[in-house]
Amino acid sequence: MAGFLQTVLSSDDPFFTYGLSRLEQATGNSGIDTRIIADVTHKAHEIMRKLNLDTADSTVEEVYGTLKSAVLKGTAETLLTDTDFTVFSLHGKIISFNLIDVIESAHHELPYDRQYVSHGQRSLRGEIVQRYIDHVRTDENVTKEIAESMGLLPESDKEYEPVINESVQTNQDGPYLLAIGDIVTDAFIALRPDEAKISTDEKGVKQLSMEFGSKLPYDHVDIIQAVGNSANAAVSFSRLGLNAGLLAFVGDDQAGKDSLLYLQSEKVNTELVDAQTGQKSNYHYALRDGAERTILIKYEDYKYDWKAPSQVPDWIYLSMISDASWQLHEDLLAYLNEHPDTKLAFQPGTFHFEWGTEKLAALYKRAYFVVMNKEEAAQVTGKPLDSIRDLINALHDLGPQVVVVTDGPAGAYASADYKLLYMPNYPDPKPPYDRTGAGDAFASTIVAALAKGESIETALKWAPINSMSVVQVLGAQAGLLHPDEIQKLLDEAPEDYYPKEYSE
Repeated sequence: MAGFLQTVLSSDDPFFTYGLSRLEQATGNSGIDTRIIADVTHKAHEIMRKLNLDTADSTVEEVYGTLKSAVLKGTAETLLTDTDFTVFSLHGKIISFNLIDVIESAHHELPYDRQYVSHGQRSLRGEIVQRYIDHVRTDENVTKEIAESMGLLPESDKEYEPVINESVQTNQDGPYLLAIGDIVTDAFIALRPDEAKISTDEKGVKQLSMEFGSKLPYDHVDIIQAVGNSANAAVSFSRLGLNAGLLAFVGDDQAGKDSLLYLQSEKVNTELVDAQTGQKSNYHYALRDGAERTILIKYEDYKYDWKAPSQVPDWIYLSMISDASWQLHEDLLAYLNEHPDTKLAFQPGTFHFEWGTEKLAALYKRAYFVVMNKEEAAQVTGKPLDSIRDLINALHDLGPQVVVVTDGPAGAYASADYKLLYMPNYPDPKPPYDRTGAGDAFASTIVAALAKGESIETALKWAPINSMSVVQVLGAQAGLLHPDEIQKLLDEAPEDYYPKEYSE
């Protein structure tokens, strides 16, 4: 047992085996070391099977290469859950399944013999020590003394915090798009139909009811990091091949660290993501019933300070952000006035609508592009819902040159270059699985196409495809497409799938 742990920890301490024996004796030889090895082995084999690798015949180089590919595909964060201390010995060679190790190795394009293992080894040392401390028969101080004597508590571990690498690879070619807005972690809780009831009241509003004061079973939960309108847009821009950045605010907790790592794995520049000391990250709970959901939201109190990007963006994309961020909006406007060539794309969020059109008049005037749904357009302009042309003309009067108004299943309308266009939705290949993020995919894809120099007609053809793809899977980002995937679906589109001039 000591040999396996000494190997995966790369420990050459001569007292390692003796120290581990003393720790076991202190627990009455309860086999903690055996259980740790079993847990590491089980998790390593589980990940290998998910990667379609043979646990008996695969080489460590094959496993390492497949893990790096998972980072490039954006699946590593979902795959490597609960693998903090999973450092495994395969045919005498070690490999780390720790998410930070894998991401850093992939981003630096390191060969196997130069892979990062330090984060996983630190976590494994900590796990070993903590399990012995937690045993009912051990004394914490004695356990720590033994651990120090055998090299399990080096000074470097005591103040260890994972270092998030902000110099990750991004899409350097092409325009730079900076998204600004709040970022959240979503926990999607799938409700059981026998425990949660959906009804419709006399006003046509759906109501969710569950027994109060009970312990109710649920089906399962899925954790999705780094979402929110602007984070979704940043990932969308990156997957579409643009140089994407994000200005957002998180806590210095694990959820914040995980979100940063995920964004970096998606090639999003996170130099402007502010991880604030002592703060929690925004964490929301989505209660799911099929494709529909009710989201329990809570936004933390961050200090919303504007940060000027090191590179002047070609576009800035502003969306949902806290009502405590007014000063940031004023600083953003000042920055835009200093950089007149930077285009502003505005997808208003909840608090923007609450602030009202008059308070945001200068922002609408400076915006090059604005997108919202039909009901929101009526709220902003004061125009009735029954005239798309009046709604769009009123939005133009506020300042934007390009206006897009969505109408759910009915499609979308866009106005640019003195043309009012109608675009139908792309047909769903099967019923939607989860509608979260459909609007963000639509809006961000239009902006990405325009930033690439495409026409509004082309942008309108791309956007519903990305939106359709997103609703086929769980979460706001998993279904976001790359350019070749959009083109393939565009080639397969129905004959009537194209923007048409609109006339009432």
